[in-house]
Amino acid sequence: MSKRLITSESITEGHPDKVCDKIADSILDALLAQDPLSRVAVEVAINLDTIFVFGQITTNAKVDYDKVVKNTIKEIGYNATNGFDVENCKIIYSLEKQSPDIAMGVDSSCEYKSGGQLLDLLGAGDQGIMFGYACDETDNLMPLAADLANKLAYRLQQVRKEGILTYLRPDGKTQVTVQYDDGKPVRVATVVVSTQHNPEISQEQLAKDVIQHVVKPVIDEKLLVDTQYLINPTGQFVLGGPGADSGLTGRKLIVDTYGGYCPHGGGAFSGKDPTKVDRSASYMARFVAKNLVASKLCKKAQIHLSYAIGKAQPVSVDVDTFGTGLVDDDVLAQIVKETFDFRPLAIINGLNLRQPIYSQNVNYSHFGKDTSWEQTSFVGNLVCCARKYGVAI
Repeated sequence: MSKRLITSESITEGHPDKVCDKIADSILDALLAQDPLSRVAVEVAINLDTIFVFGQITTNAKVDYDKVVKNTIKEIGYNATNGFDVENCKIIYSLEKQSPDIAMGVDSSCEYKSGGQLLDLLGAGDQGIMFGYACDETDNLMPLAADLANKLAYRLQQVRKEGILTYLRPDGKTQVTVQYDDGKPVRVATVVVSTQHNPEISQEQLAKDVIQHVVKPVIDEKLLVDTQYLINPTGQFVLGGPGADSGLTGRKLIVDTYGGYCPHGGGAFSGKDPTKVDRSASYMARFVAKNLVASKLCKKAQIHLSYAIGKAQPVSVDVDTFGTGLVDDDVLAQIVKETFDFRPLAIINGLNLRQPIYSQNVNYSHFGKDTSWEQTSFVGNLVCCARKYGVAI
């Protein structure tokens, strides 16, 4: 029997890196709400009492950035006593318009300039590689360790904001190790939870409460077999948030995706409008992978896309089912290319990505939730196309 241990982590909305992601996507949403064609590439850094907002924005929207930034931090739950004094912080901006050299390739792709169709109009906003993944380990077709780590982190937020554990503060991290026997998850070997807290609570009481109110409501007791619990393993976590550690957008790429179960192309999501294929094509890759698994054409699917700046069509489309496909992966790749349109404008229109939807999805992975790229609306299309290749489902 082959045994493996696979670990994934997640972080709460109060983690400094996630504070930055949330600010960046809140700015993006505010711009898209007024001007859906806004071009946005915003980065955020935070440390102690200072927030830096920098990047490129081309828009007709008029947004009070200070208001967006401060409201975002207040919604997370920070104040002068627990990690960040939002009322007396400094906000420094360095924003300019999108480079005309980049805009030229996005506004009119190579294919469109050669007489292409309307969906050829937008070229990819940059070169790059993107991955999407799905598997049948969970109801939402996310890998188990990643899904559990995200749900634990969300539960930390929930028990804090609902007053179940009133002494918790916004910063926190979770980690789950799952044991696989012959490729199937059989138990949770280790659970790590590090959560910021008020100074008066004892570590013994905190550990007891976290296991009772956070871990057990999330993880099926059938998986909690000989499980090791590490709750605040350093012994104390009072000072947290930007007051304890600096934050930066795009620094939690694996948390944002699949918890290390598949490769990552390196491009972050937050603060980017959907013409940036780092974001939109990654969402599309997840959409394709999830529909492949939902259609029963395979048990696992990894979609690998690549783009060149200024081109509408992807440079490559690859499918890897890790030996679980009903047919060879090259056949499935052909089925995928015939079924889905990977041009940026087709992705944006098909997944409805010009809406102010991003800040609400910034935490606990961008995947596995109720979003347009999580729908399984193309199962019928895939099955129909597969039958042309003699695949019986």
